[in-house]
Amino acid sequence: MATPEHCLYCFETLAAKLEDRRSLTLPEIKSSYASYQVSTASSKNVPIAQQPLEIPRLAQLPDSSASTPSSSSSSSLAPSSETANSSSTSLEIDESPLFVTWNTIERYGLSLRGCIGTFEAQPLDEGISSYALISALHDTRFSPISSRELSSLSVSVTLLTNFEPAEDPMDWELGTHGIRISFVNKGRRFESCYLPDVATEQGWTKEETIISLMRKAGWGGKKDKWREVGDIKVVRYRGDALRLDYPAFKEWREWVAKK
Repeated sequence: MATPEHCLYCFETLAAKLEDRRSLTLPEIKSSYASYQVSTASSKNVPIAQQPLEIPRLAQLPDSSASTPSSSSSSSLAPSSETANSSSTSLEIDESPLFVTWNTIERYGLSLRGCIGTFEAQPLDEGISSYALISALHDTRFSPISSRELSSLSVSVTLLTNFEPAEDPMDWELGTHGIRISFVNKGRRFESCYLPDVATEQGWTKEETIISLMRKAGWGGKKDKWREVGDIKVVRYRGDALRLDYPAFKEWREWVAKK
């Protein structure tokens, strides 16, 4: 599953790019974060505790390898509140399909600022840093994120797992599975996807979710005619994710600088 170190790596990669400096590597961040946890827990005289992880929201897949979502999460995990303080005990993986989502923290919640990912398994040290920058600077729906925006950002890293073909468009569970659909209509191929919690956060039924996915893929037919499109292929999957806000990154980065 995604870890605080993965989220810190996103912020570190983006900040280093914007500040024109060398970024710490993922192994360096893992090492420093382990020490940081011990240091901060000792200073506060509290045990290091692992908290629940939450999954960010939305993803749409325009091609077979990279995709962009179109919404954002409304939950937060930051040291001042619901921090996932310890990930070192989690099962470590070296590669995974992944998404990186950037949001701006607004008064009313979160506003999507960029999100791109891939369904091709990536070495995490390379994949997370690459998609942290791609989603921040090259999501064509938005202008590139600037250095002055860093303090208002939140980042989510989603690692995708348990891919399996569905028997039909309804063969998946709301709130449990993300889905990726593909179909051909009038000689054109369409593809799109949503992360696992999108449908429930939007209050959609399964049918409404499928229709929304078809719309986001570019299909312009009548919604009551979606079943007539033909052979709609669905792949269901799960997503393990974590969200981290800028203050958490800043606190850790200032600790690193002092060391």
